[in-house]
Amino acid sequence: MTEMNFKVEAFEGPLDLLLHLIGKLEIDIYDIPMVEITEQYMEFVHTMQRLELDVASEYLVMAATLLAIKSKMLLPKQELELEESDFDPDFDPRDELVERLIEYKRYKEAAQELKEKEAERNFYFSKPPMDLSPYEDLDEARELNVTLEDMLGAFNKLLRRQKLHKPLHTRITTQEISIDTRMEEVLEKLATHKGKLKFEELFEERTKEQMVVTFLALLELMKRKAVSVEQADSFSDLYVEGRGEIERE
Repeated sequence: MTEMNFKVEAFEGPLDLLLHLIGKLEIDIYDIPMVEITEQYMEFVHTMQRLELDVASEYLVMAATLLAIKSKMLLPKQELELEESDFDPDFDPRDELVERLIEYKRYKEAAQELKEKEAERNFYFSKPPMDLSPYEDLDEARELNVTLEDMLGAFNKLLRRQKLHKPLHTRITTQEISIDTRMEEVLEKLATHKGKLKFEELFEERTKEQMVVTFLALLELMKRKAVSVEQADSFSDLYVEGRGEIERE
């Protein structure tokens, strides 16, 4: 028989050793050849004894169990029927051992998966909660959360609506309006309204040229702090409010 060398500390118990032997010998766990697996297991126990290592009692109990199963497997069927008072024709002396091995394997795989998740989690670092009290002023927060992307999103949404309601016949005009003129018109409308207006209400002329000029005029007014744009929640409507005269550059 080929001598086998084992590292005792690599195994957590007799079931762990048996699973190692089953994998090493490429044995079907549901059809364990008891003669071969018992010989390999006993070789391990004898190796531990030859090295004058203390053999844990659980290893000796498993050795006795394997020898008992091996003996039953070698008994003729008639003698096995006499030995078992309530003999089942489908009885297999290995069944209990197989169930224990499968259950142990399941727990071992689950433990390995948890260990891998723990190692993966070690690469993440948590940040302590931030103090958000400076942002408790809702009016200030609403003004701060309106970005250029929000403005572009609202303008694109307006363009899509205009496209859906595009008339069947259009009339081409050459009338042009400057951004400065449109800025004055927007401020005048806001002053007349004396309150906040929805973003889309500032686009009376629904031609593409007029809409673009109005949008650019609004951006310039925001830049010069002549108007404020607010949004209550993400993706909600924008509201525009006048602040007074245009700051001349």
